[in-house]
Amino acid sequence: MAETRSGATKLKGNPVDLLGPELKVGDAAPDFKLQAVDLSEVTLACGEGKTRIIATLPSLDTPVCAEETKKFNDHVKELPDVEVLVASMDLPFGQKRWCGSEGVENVKTVSGHRCSQFGENYGVMIAGGPLERCLARAIFVVGPDNKIKHVEYVGEIAEHPNYDAALAAAKA
Repeated sequence: MAETRSGATKLKGNPVDLLGPELKVGDAAPDFKLQAVDLSEVTLACGEGKTRIIATLPSLDTPVCAEETKKFNDHVKELPDVEVLVASMDLPFGQKRWCGSEGVENVKTVSGHRCSQFGENYGVMIAGGPLERCLARAIFVVGPDNKIKHVEYVGEIAEHPNYDAALAAAKA
């Protein structure tokens, strides 16, 4: 069982427990198995040699998550050697529908619905409360060497991450 971290992350002011470690800059990015909208498997190795922005969020069907995904969709056009993965527990079918209806085609939405290991390894799996088994809002920038270059566990799940910091780390 993964360790539980309490208190640093909140949902509308209420503390949220997260499973897993708090990753830090310089750590090796944990491997993962997520599912793309075409039902193919996406792993850390799939983006080897590229810089990756991995954005985790509760659900594409919420306003802040939708806006965040659209912002990364727009900004990634300026970053030709960067891949953006937006991970949630939404089913791939729902992610595909959402991306199609919103015109999101520059980021890759991926689902952790089949296995909670991703959320636990990245320290973003919500334990308990109304969002249990959803992913907390966080940003990880992983370099071509699979080392973490930037990490932000957003303190309030209902707020946006620091886009400028994540994009600057991806460009560096």
